[in-house]
Amino acid sequence: MYDSKIYSLIANVIGITHKQVISTLQLLDEGSTVPFISRYRKEMTHGLDEVQIENVKLVTEKYRELEQRKKYIIDTITEQGKLTPELESKIENCWDGLELEDLYLPYKPKRKTRATIAKENGLEPLSDWISLELDKEVEVEASKYLNEKVTTIADVLEGARDIIAERINEDAQARAIVRNQFERHAAIFTKVYKSKQAEASKYLDYFEFNEPLKKCPSHRLLAMFRGEDEGFLKLTIKPDEDVVLDKLDELFIKKNTAASKQISAAITDCYDRLLAPSIENEFRTIAKDRADDEAILVFAENLRQLLLSAPLGSKRILAIDPGFRSGCKVVCLNEEGALLCDEIIYPHEPQRDVHGAIATITKLVDKYKIEAIAIGNGTAGRETEDIVRSIPFEKEVQIFMVNESGASVYSASEVAREEFPDKDVTVRGSVSIGRRLADPLAELVKIDAKSIGVGQYQHDVHQLKLKRQLDAVVESCVNTVGVNINTASKSLLTYVSGLGPTIAQNIINYRNENGAFKSRAALKKVARLGDKAFEQCAGFLRIPNAKNILDNSAVHPESYGIVENMAQDLNCTVLDLIQNESLRKQIDPKKYVTDKAGLPTITDILKELAKPGRDPREQIKTFSFANVKKPEDLSVGMVLPGIVTNITKFGCFVDVGVKQDGMVHISQLANRFVNDPNEVVKLQQQLQVKVIEVDLVRKRIALSMKDV
Repeated sequence: MYDSKIYSLIANVIGITHKQVISTLQLLDEGSTVPFISRYRKEMTHGLDEVQIENVKLVTEKYRELEQRKKYIIDTITEQGKLTPELESKIENCWDGLELEDLYLPYKPKRKTRATIAKENGLEPLSDWISLELDKEVEVEASKYLNEKVTTIADVLEGARDIIAERINEDAQARAIVRNQFERHAAIFTKVYKSKQAEASKYLDYFEFNEPLKKCPSHRLLAMFRGEDEGFLKLTIKPDEDVVLDKLDELFIKKNTAASKQISAAITDCYDRLLAPSIENEFRTIAKDRADDEAILVFAENLRQLLLSAPLGSKRILAIDPGFRSGCKVVCLNEEGALLCDEIIYPHEPQRDVHGAIATITKLVDKYKIEAIAIGNGTAGRETEDIVRSIPFEKEVQIFMVNESGASVYSASEVAREEFPDKDVTVRGSVSIGRRLADPLAELVKIDAKSIGVGQYQHDVHQLKLKRQLDAVVESCVNTVGVNINTASKSLLTYVSGLGPTIAQNIINYRNENGAFKSRAALKKVARLGDKAFEQCAGFLRIPNAKNILDNSAVHPESYGIVENMAQDLNCTVLDLIQNESLRKQIDPKKYVTDKAGLPTITDILKELAKPGRDPREQIKTFSFANVKKPEDLSVGMVLPGIVTNITKFGCFVDVGVKQDGMVHISQLANRFVNDPNEVVKLQQQLQVKVIEVDLVRKRIALSMKDV
């Protein structure tokens, strides 16, 4: 599809080889998904990971859009009869979007401007004459252009300068000079609107602020842009104007005549009125895009860590959505997450029926053989936890606090209504809390990722970019873990490689009509699940207790024959291979390399045989907060257990059990320089922190991990 130049450009941007680009694009164009390519086509891509493959997609799309834009520009200029071989060559060989627009600018259809009006008034010849910088009287020459539309010398000269200003604005070299100054030396300035000072208190740091643009971190940029959008701040991006004007004078002024002074005036006007606003808009966009990209990456990494949080697994769970006046909603779930019953208890004010609540919980734990209790961490969460922990159960029951962010969004969603049409939102929310404990990934995929509460400025960034990145993360996590096809919800199946909403629903329908899938091969009977979809999805779907043990592994059906050959050569069964490490050690991987399955695939197969269907997630750990309930209970110097709830570029937020997360600034993460908080902490990590400041007025808790 593309010439060698395009492939080289893509390869250079991503830092991979020309050959890797070609093979990856071939697979993508054939309909292969990123998870499938990274897992099962390592030979073709020479081991590219998901991030690199996704980048190939994104960069290719960028160049495809650029190619379309170039074609449009060439066609437009051709229609004007102004396309020269030199200009066409410049456009064809341009691979920078901004430079391309600079080339197009002189030919871009314009609305009426001051320069076009001046041209209509017959002043273009005068602007040409001034540009020659002849040592003659400018006013004398200008007097020749007086007419009924321009009646004074001043108006004539102003019109000529307008034409010159527009030419300078459309000059690619001039724009490059200004752009270079913005890139290297621009600063960002903010001021508060005086009439809004009282309302804008949260932007106090930016009331009178400036910083070099290239040093301004993404979170600060997004905060300033938000302040501007809300009407509190005036934001400007600019370099030193005098330096820019000097450089433009050097470019356009060669003599020292009266005409030269007219050009200098035109340059100043051009910069103030045309060039500076135009290039500032470019750099606003560039800065915003860069800040968006960084914030989205932070959000995506947080989401990945949250989705891959340790699951409790298939247990009988009692889940509680705590509340004060409205009571605590209690549900019991079986090992598959199916709802067994729901109740309401009122252990808190105003009813304060603690004994009744304890009796109800005890009865439900006994009746439904409950193995674990999940308590939402929202309003009344700690108070409810204290009551539950005080109950002397007859058997061991694990107790967990569960982050309930987004549970209310799920409970009012179409997915929840489909699952529980006869239950109200409070019951659905409690079910979600319980299922999150059992399998965070399976439950959280039902919720819009923006509502889960692990991002920063998620409503300020480019929403399509954000959705695309988060969808890619969810897809990656789902396929990394694998999906039990006989218990998975439609939401979970939708993210399996090669499926999507329609086929996911068809799988559910088939399961409802025919019972559990007995083999991966049975997938081919599902409506609209053709050979390509089967190829893409089969390796990521699991069937526990299948007749063929490989159906519950990450070994792709296309490689079953390789495993069977291994077993045959060792005169044993596939099950023997899985159960006997000494047998696997006898296998020479190189012996089984074929045209389609290279050494990377054989190596992956052997790793999978060692732990078929293994869950890559860690095991869950129990956790208890210290005996503090509210910020007023905290004092400087306290060392407390906490859980990391959010990670940003400037640090992390930690829940210490007081209904308000504290912040560990990046400078307080370790006794060394930390470039990225992810080097030190992970989402849901349990750790010890020290209180270093409590600001009750501003509702801020500062924490430290140093020397703890």
